[in-house]
Amino acid sequence: MNYQLKLPFELEVLIPDDDPVRLLSVFVEELELTDLYRSYGKIKKDQVTPRQMFKIVIYAAMNHIYSSRDIETACRRDINFMYLLEGKPAPDHATIARFLSLHLSQCSKKTLAEVTEMLYSLGEISGTHIFIDGTKIESAANRYTFVWKKAVTKHQQRLCQKIAVFVEECEILYGIRFIFNGKKFGLRTLKKIRKRLYKIKEEEGIVFVHGIGKRKSQIQKFIETLEGSMEKLKEYTQKIHLCGDRNSYSKTDPDATFMRMKEDHMQNGQLKPAYNLQHGVDSEYITWLDVTQRPTDTRTLIPFVKDMEEHLSFHYRDIVADAGYESEENYLFLEENGQTAYIKPNNYEQSKKRRYKQDIGRMENMTYDPEQDHYVCFNGKKIIWKYDRKEKTATGYQRITSVYECIECAGCPYKTKCIKGNNSRIPIEERVKRLYVSKTMKEKRREDLERITSGYGTQLRMNRSIQAEGSFADVKADMAFRRYTYRGIDNVTAQSVVLAIAHNINKLHNKIQNDKTGRHLFELKKTA
Repeated sequence: MNYQLKLPFELEVLIPDDDPVRLLSVFVEELELTDLYRSYGKIKKDQVTPRQMFKIVIYAAMNHIYSSRDIETACRRDINFMYLLEGKPAPDHATIARFLSLHLSQCSKKTLAEVTEMLYSLGEISGTHIFIDGTKIESAANRYTFVWKKAVTKHQQRLCQKIAVFVEECEILYGIRFIFNGKKFGLRTLKKIRKRLYKIKEEEGIVFVHGIGKRKSQIQKFIETLEGSMEKLKEYTQKIHLCGDRNSYSKTDPDATFMRMKEDHMQNGQLKPAYNLQHGVDSEYITWLDVTQRPTDTRTLIPFVKDMEEHLSFHYRDIVADAGYESEENYLFLEENGQTAYIKPNNYEQSKKRRYKQDIGRMENMTYDPEQDHYVCFNGKKIIWKYDRKEKTATGYQRITSVYECIECAGCPYKTKCIKGNNSRIPIEERVKRLYVSKTMKEKRREDLERITSGYGTQLRMNRSIQAEGSFADVKADMAFRRYTYRGIDNVTAQSVVLAIAHNINKLHNKIQNDKTGRHLFELKKTA
């Protein structure tokens, strides 16, 4: 009505000099973002540029805004978002959603690599040691749209048995003869049978009927049964193909795998569709990440390191990880790759307990004679080498396991304490003590244990628990991100990259404000 406009002509004067939005704008301006611009066919002059969209999405994550509609509202009302827009009109929610799903998803890891290279050039990350850990974040898929590979395989086997009976009836009634491979009938064979049945229908002049009160002929029943079985067989085959080497997937997000989550609200061990997010942290910055469909961490280390080295120009020397990453294959890979493993052994915490040390049945508590290659048990009996067996893991790695057996177990007074396992069908009196030892794994674990218990190794393990697990605490608790809002592994990776870059900008801003830039490791506390 009669109000006088008193706003300044430049919004920049209203933003403090130490506001993180200024650091974000300067940091992103130094990035090339070539791959992001290539994902666009044409950029209009009066619309927001890809660089500005990238700033908006990152700043929204820094302020715990993940909904595209909420980001649109912030662009219209928030001064900091207007500052990033530089006078351009606010993008609508569909444009913001398409930016992440259609453009950033194509080059998300290259963009993260560019941010990491920038931090490395500033001296903010060491480039020497990286702390790796993983967490599970729930997918945007519906929680009860599960498909289990084991159940589908069982249904497929039953269907194949029904098809075998059906084909046998066709042979008896219509004289259809085919040569099959065992008892399995593929879609090609079923199509030939259907073609033959339709030919018989035309020769006999049979007309198909539908509706209430009409009797179907035998040939119509056979054809309808066959076509229904073919559709079911196609469905089961497609579901097994979508599972791949996984045990499950979600119908509304086929890339998500059902995993056991820590957030179990119903307290019944319910599985939920989720992704396993892997973080590689250096100097409190997330320098690399990977999103996998595997519930466990053991088989994620090698793909993580390979993917990281394809995108980054520098080579990490020390790989620090938790006990979930320990395996013989991982030890050998890192050694061949010129890297040093600082992985906590699986039995590290258990080996400190008195019960573990007093267990006479464990190989670690027995005396080993390397010259004669045998173990000596608590009763002084020899457990001698019998044979070596080759085992192949799910990744195709072949390991050699040596089997040792005691031939003097009869009448031993310590037999019940030495031989464990109550599910064996063989009576305890007839059983003998066997040890299954991988000599390569035993040697690599011994070397690794010496490294992680040294002064430098202890400092790295302490920093892993602070930095790697701290990055997940920042994302899940401080940034309040508990569930992905996009579906598909590419979109989920893009959203994870946005969170990682937002975390890095916040961390850089805090270090600048507290004068802690250039610090890579936390020091061990000295005790008296």
